[in-house]
Amino acid sequence: MNLPSNPIVPGFYADPEARYYEGKYWIYATRSATDYTRQLNLDAFSSADLIHWEKHEGITEMADFPWVWRAVWAPTIIEKGGRYFLVFASNDIQKDDEVGGLEIAVSDSPAGPFRGLPGQPLIDRFIGGAQPIDAHFFKDDDGTVYLYYGGWKHCNLAVMNDEMTGIVPGSLRGITPEGYFEAPCLIKKGGQYFLMWSQGDWIDGTYSVAYGVSDNPYGPFESRGTVLSSQPPLAEGPGHHGYLQISDTDEWLIVYHRRVIGNTDPGARVLCIDRLEFKGDTIQPVVMT
Repeated sequence: MNLPSNPIVPGFYADPEARYYEGKYWIYATRSATDYTRQLNLDAFSSADLIHWEKHEGITEMADFPWVWRAVWAPTIIEKGGRYFLVFASNDIQKDDEVGGLEIAVSDSPAGPFRGLPGQPLIDRFIGGAQPIDAHFFKDDDGTVYLYYGGWKHCNLAVMNDEMTGIVPGSLRGITPEGYFEAPCLIKKGGQYFLMWSQGDWIDGTYSVAYGVSDNPYGPFESRGTVLSSQPPLAEGPGHHGYLQISDTDEWLIVYHRRVIGNTDPGARVLCIDRLEFKGDTIQPVVMT
């Protein structure tokens, strides 16, 4: 599979989640801006060949979320029962008595529009020290949908209920690996679970991706090192990623954001795709292009 030139689309975007739905590759992303009040919706991009991308602007019906006034970011999506469930973070809440957190919406199409469900945040408070941001859906082989999330150096995991309206009571627990900062992402390969996460500071070149491996989705995930990091003079601060598996192959791609060296604007982030290579139960260091 030929890969596009990086960055793959024009403009500043971040926090990509990547999927393959209805014969197309999809990337869901944050509108990256330093002024969070400019981040009032999400955009998606679709492609049949990974080279040519169609932009789907404003995929969420934000009128269904009247309490959201800033910081719409970090989407994740999963298909279940022929419907598409989208979770994103809102308002960058700093304490429990602020409104916002992780929101959930649903659509019959991967392009949206995504309508609010069930009319209140999915998770609206700090649990185990985890800021309710940076969600990642993972569907296991038995159909169980897991929700990984968390900022402020804490990672939580919960099981979604069958209706996808909330989490199963008693299923939420902390699984924070050493060095975790935010942005969990899980791949299952060869019967093993590879948890990746971002570490360092998202506003500069220290941002990077580490990983751990376990035989179950709850871990423990002991860090095995860094797989994506700054690569001067090409780019710096890569992280908060998703992934794609090319259909019917063992070819994997990492979809991530990074920044141009020398641009100190925290919002100046661009979307990129590179190869993600495994060797047994290890992930090889990613070579950015």
